[in-house]
Amino acid sequence: MPASTSNLGPGFDALGIALSLFLEVRVVGASDAHVLATATGEAADWPAEGNLLFRAFDRARGEEAAGGFRFAVHSAIPIERGLGSSAAAIAAGLLLGARVAGREADLLTLGIELEGHPDNVTPALRGGARLCVPAAGGPLVLHPAIHPSLAFAVAWPEARVATGEARAVLPHSVPFADAVENARRLPLFLEGLRTADGALLRAGGKDRLHEKHRLPLIPGGERALAAALEAGAWTSNVSGSGSALVAIAPRGSAPAAADAMADSFRAETGSGTAVVADVVNDAPGVTSE
Repeated sequence: MPASTSNLGPGFDALGIALSLFLEVRVVGASDAHVLATATGEAADWPAEGNLLFRAFDRARGEEAAGGFRFAVHSAIPIERGLGSSAAAIAAGLLLGARVAGREADLLTLGIELEGHPDNVTPALRGGARLCVPAAGGPLVLHPAIHPSLAFAVAWPEARVATGEARAVLPHSVPFADAVENARRLPLFLEGLRTADGALLRAGGKDRLHEKHRLPLIPGGERALAAALEAGAWTSNVSGSGSALVAIAPRGSAPAAADAMADSFRAETGSGTAVVADVVNDAPGVTSE
């Protein structure tokens, strides 16, 4: 399952993009209850019981099903950095659960129910850029195009930001002007993604709903966002609820933008990781061993 970056400027709680950091899950045997037979990489920090993989697996195969399975898990998606680690776990559990049960299910609706919002789990399940709005008749999903010349520079510090903490700092209401400004910039941002137009991405990538409230939770975050732009990125934003940052840049400038953000984190906190990620356009599937 791919990682995902969400919000992306004015796309708060709606827009997400699948990126090439991956969670790999295998069913390796039966058990009385679900257990992690192995958990490596970032998955080493997963809880042994009651995690989202298990919950999603049971929702997709049917809550009434008895018995459990042993899972081998490896993840390159850092936890509590705003890169969709929980959405990837949910997507993996749903796909595996449906496969084991041999049943059809509306996995996206189940995923949104488990995740609580659509912007990460939709690209995790379907790939690419996805703009999703839950609706009474089922989720409405758009598939915006992304120009192949664009790359995504990602960096994060050692510090984590829990989703609950990031939600708690958001105001209960926002000025009317801020709401209008976000709405008017989203079309510019989507067209900038489609055409790789730097001017549209710069203008469209600005947020007035959540970033100013969440940046204080990310030591060095404001300086790192500026460093990405100085290194040639067209736009830079908090990824999801943080603490990772994502910058969109021409492919040739993306490594410098990622390194600039990580260097800023290192200067502020002593640690920083940089990655250049590609868009994962294909919907993930389940393969048999």
